[in-house]
Amino acid sequence: MKVRLWGVRGSLGSAGASTVRYGGNTACVEVRPAPDHLIVLDAGSGIRALGTTVMDEVRKIDVLITHLHMDHIQGIGFFAPLFSTRAEVDIWGPPSIRASLHQRLTRYLSPPLFPVELRDFAARPRLHDAPTHEAVRIGRVEVSAALVVHPGPTVGYRLTSGDATIAYLPDHEPGLGARGSLEPLPWLSGGGLADRADLLIHDAQYTRDEYGLRVGWGHSTVDDAVSFAQLTGARRLVTFHHDPGHDDDTLDESARTLAVPEGLTVVPGREGATFDI
Repeated sequence: MKVRLWGVRGSLGSAGASTVRYGGNTACVEVRPAPDHLIVLDAGSGIRALGTTVMDEVRKIDVLITHLHMDHIQGIGFFAPLFSTRAEVDIWGPPSIRASLHQRLTRYLSPPLFPVELRDFAARPRLHDAPTHEAVRIGRVEVSAALVVHPGPTVGYRLTSGDATIAYLPDHEPGLGARGSLEPLPWLSGGGLADRADLLIHDAQYTRDEYGLRVGWGHSTVDDAVSFAQLTGARRLVTFHHDPGHDDDTLDESARTLAVPEGLTVVPGREGATFDI
């Protein structure tokens, strides 16, 4: 599987001179299990640029949304393939007992928040609840999901193709309620998704000092992201969902001073970064 990061920022886009190296777009990750199949993880503002590059080359597209906070869906109405009758698009999102995915998604994709409604897209996307009970086969990829610690219905995803596994938990607070250290497996939120993943893309929004004033907001510290990766046996960690207030120099310093345990590779998430899994 080929992976490319199109948006790595969390909560709010932060484009500008001070975020050029890491990027200011919100969450969006491209996964290519095959040349004719595209899987998109979240539909933040980064999905707009992705859509323009795949408009004429990919017919089958699956968009896997972790939750419906604005920074993860704000780009969906600008995703070019949705306006093509040639595209076959399926959108997956977290289940809820209160309203269907269609009902919740159209709260944004309708006036007064957005001028185009979901029913107006030429691609006529099909909507599905994320596979939280049993894995589903999407093309060559087995996809599973699980609810994780974050305000509102939120899932993380695990994608497996052959011997390669990707875990995606962009909004996750595994340290909530922990006393000094993260809970061990199997009680660790999201632990099953990340178990021995080849590539783990994980929330790393806060510094340790910042987290003290933001407990319960649904996000992780950089240190907790590393601890989570170590506990789950992940091989490579990509830090993700960077705080909009953290400029390039701040993220450089965080990466430079981070204590990384032996056997784990940590890569700060940057727009445009690619990985072969």
